[in-house]
Amino acid sequence: MEEKYLTQEGLDNLKKELEYMKKEGRIEVSEQLKEAISFGDLSENAAYDEAKERQSMLESKILETERLINSAKVIEKNGNKGWVTVGSYVTIKNESGEERYHIVGEEEANPIENRISFKSPLGKELMDKPKGAEIKIETPKGVIKYKILKIE
Repeated sequence: MEEKYLTQEGLDNLKKELEYMKKEGRIEVSEQLKEAISFGDLSENAAYDEAKERQSMLESKILETERLINSAKVIEKNGNKGWVTVGSYVTIKNESGEERYHIVGEEEANPIENRISFKSPLGKELMDKPKGAEIKIETPKGVIKYKILKIE
């Protein structure tokens, strides 16, 4: 089973989500099924079909979340100061200005929150680089140059 990289916060959030799905989520779906069954004839009961579909999706999501939790490798706090690793906060600069990113695993990546995967094009280029290093990223609009200003 392939290891998935998660921060401790991400792992804790997944565990909370799993607990919610197993308890409240299953209760909600059960109530929907009971209500749909009360409508009678199941062969032409769209509410029943919809509730069964929700149940199937919920159970699939539970299994997927359990697999992710079981294969998770928690990202340790950056002990390799001065070099970019998974878990690092990196401040970079290009001609547009400075940006700060948190390098995370694919499962937690969220560009809107400046959380980028170590497997993304920018993440790959940043990995294992020291403070002061310059990198280039090829984009559809051309090459963008960055300089690593700070690693936390």
